Amino acid sequence: MKQLFWKNCRVFARIVLAFLACYMPAQASTLNVVTALSQSDPMYQGLLRFKQAVEQGSDNQIKVRLFVGSQLGNDNDILEQAMAGAPVAVLVDAGRLSFYQPEIGVLSAPYLIDNVEQLNVLVQSPMFAQWANSLATQSGIKVLGFNWWQGERHVLTNKPVFAPDDLDGVRLRTIGAPVWISTIRAMGATPTPLSWAEVYSGLQQRVIDGAEAQHAGTYGARLYEVIGYVNKTRHIHLISGLVASNHWFSRLSMAHQALVQKSALEAGAFATSLVKARQSEIEQALAAAGVEIVEPDIDAFKHATQQVYTELGYENVYQRIQQYLAEQMGVDIRESH
Repeated sequence: MKQLFWKNCRVFARIVLAFLACYMPAQASTLNVVTALSQSDPMYQGLLRFKQAVEQGSDNQIKVRLFVGSQLGNDNDILEQAMAGAPVAVLVDAGRLSFYQPEIGVLSAPYLIDNVEQLNVLVQSPMFAQWANSLATQSGIKVLGFNWWQGERHVLTNKPVFAPDDLDGVRLRTIGAPVWISTIRAMGATPTPLSWAEVYSGLQQRVIDGAEAQHAGTYGARLYEVIGYVNKTRHIHLISGLVASNHWFSRLSMAHQALVQKSALEAGAFATSLVKARQSEIEQALAAAGVEIVEPDIDAFKHATQQVYTELGYENVYQRIQQYLAEQMGVDIRESH
């Protein structure tokens, strides 16, 4: 079935490319933007802002269609379609992109930075530009904007978690990428990859014992109905990027390319501002729904997860990042790790 699915995807992509080849870049083009998140998530509001800016700025020569809840496939499916040249885009974390550009996966490594301001500096660095260029030229994935901060990730369980030992034997859902799997294992749990759309039912049916997510994702997916505790481990600052098919992007005029990238960055900043503004409100809503908010021993989790950098060969890039942040911001965050 899986082979048939991908065969159909490739056939579909070839049909789309053949159709687009009949038109000049100045004529109408359509971009299908997919996210696993719900319409209540701040990221969706950002995607709406992106759609409006692109369509208005191009006088509707570029149409953007939004699909939530992985309607056109999960994130990995959409990435594969983008690589095949289909006119699709997806909001995706760096861990998933590490399959195509290994170094970029460090952005999803545990306790890499302390706040979103440091992340914003990092994703505008020459290092990141090099990674993004490699993705486009070698894998056909174009980064439109990588400043979509979704918040800090926390552990969601039905028992309180104060230290790594409390996660022993806990099957914790996570993203199926090396940096995420290594992080959850180092934190003491058993990493269990599962699509985001299946997390609610997985918890309800006890296929998994817990999950990890940022507040907006937890609330938007109504996970407060099937968990008892949000343990604020803050293990990863989830920053995502809006990425698209480089083939689709390269067929746009220079003016439209600039418009699409500018719109993606502005929409990412807007979505980030919504997340910041709603963090406290969502936490209060989770507590009101009966979820207990736990403050674990962060230092214990920081210490436990340092091995991830060694396991994945990220020691050198980690040091380069710390040096860059120290130079740009006048802060050396290595002391906190």
